[in-house]
Amino acid sequence: MTERPAGLELVFEDHFDAPALDPDVWVPHYLPAWSSRAATQATYAIRDSCLHLSIPPSQGLWLPGEHTPPLRVSGIQSGNFSGPVGSTIGQQPWRDGVVVREAQETFWGWTPSSGYLEMRARGIITPRSMVAWWLVGLEDEPDRCAEICVAEIFGDAVADGSAAVGLGLHAFRDPAITEDFAAVQLPIDVAEFHSYAVDWTPESVAFFADGELIRTCAQSPRYPMQMMIAVFDFPDRSTGDDADAVPELIIDYLRGYQR
Repeated sequence: MTERPAGLELVFEDHFDAPALDPDVWVPHYLPAWSSRAATQATYAIRDSCLHLSIPPSQGLWLPGEHTPPLRVSGIQSGNFSGPVGSTIGQQPWRDGVVVREAQETFWGWTPSSGYLEMRARGIITPRSMVAWWLVGLEDEPDRCAEICVAEIFGDAVADGSAAVGLGLHAFRDPAITEDFAAVQLPIDVAEFHSYAVDWTPESVAFFADGELIRTCAQSPRYPMQMMIAVFDFPDRSTGDDADAVPELIIDYLRGYQR
């Protein structure tokens, strides 16, 4: 196992020991500007010093009748921002021309601009679901929109004792970033706890799983980013016998270090 880089100081940590999410750090919604807070509320519980994000069968769709494909999601984010209702100003627009339906109060919880970030987590997923942890630009300026995807795991990419883990950079509308993303097959059981980490410097972004370097991108977003953590369900991928499945992402801790 590769050791954590030297010269790091712990500056952020959440072990999920409190009875509720820290409101100074987290918003328990997934991109509410394009929908509403009421419709994007995460289903979650904190127990056994872990955050459990889940999607029970009763949970409704995110933006029903409009988002394609149909999507259900329980997610949290460490920042939130939008323009006024009717504007196109917001974070991670899901298609060109989408407009804000519910204006969001500007909120910056923990939004680093570099560092070594680490999450220990496990996922309970089926071929119709996925789990992910990623960082996104705040989009308070249009070009500050790139994404650092630390780990993205689809249930249909999981086999016995291995999984394809998506990681890398998504440029979106940032002209300074070139798309650099790959799904790497790793010998892990995603139902068991593993650590996923990123070493983000002004020059490069390196990705780790269980302390082992997986790949490096020789470029880097140079602006603050918020954390996004979520479990997703795609009902149109149903096999017919999975209606009662409850996908879940269980997070033991999140840590952030600075040089």
